[in-house]
Amino acid sequence: MTNTEPKRRGRRAGGADTKTALLDAAREVFVERGYEGATVRSIAAKAGVDAAMVNHWFGSKENLFAQAVLELPFDPVVLVARLLDGPPEETGDRIVRTFIAVWDATGGGPFAALVRSVTSHEGVATVLREFFLHNVFGKLAEHLGEDAVDLRATLCATQIIGMGMVRYVLRFEPLASVDVDTLAAAVAPNLQRYLTGDLTP
Repeated sequence: MTNTEPKRRGRRAGGADTKTALLDAAREVFVERGYEGATVRSIAAKAGVDAAMVNHWFGSKENLFAQAVLELPFDPVVLVARLLDGPPEETGDRIVRTFIAVWDATGGGPFAALVRSVTSHEGVATVLREFFLHNVFGKLAEHLGEDAVDLRATLCATQIIGMGMVRYVLRFEPLASVDVDTLAAAVAPNLQRYLTGDLTP
């Protein structure tokens, strides 16, 4: 009897190497082409797997983007715990150093791709808001026992996202190449006031 079962393409669906390959490929393609220009097929092709593996592992291009580009190399719960690990009055300093260390390690490419994609895709903007406002800065304000959690979270986001845009997208000097100690000394006090300071008029 002739075997008519379709030949399996790419790596096996159950292999963790497939997921890793897709994440690596997605980071490259999103950085090169932005969100709209990156397709599931182009990402799968770079990873050397069938396009169906994107849906198998991530469900959609948006979810793949969230994990490959938006997500830091630790989940939000771990990130918040790390940022809270120390004196409360030094939380702003830890925020700046943590985000800059992660973004500098990749040359800021993934963050730049994120910002460019947000302007053309509302779904990505939603993911960005959820991550920064609810999963990170909102949680920090809640843990620190402050009021006006939503306002504090939004103010913190203006500092971190704005800092990332100037450093990695617009590349304004000298901020684009200044050392992390100088950057932390300049930005951390604002973040600290947004998190724990008095915001009343």
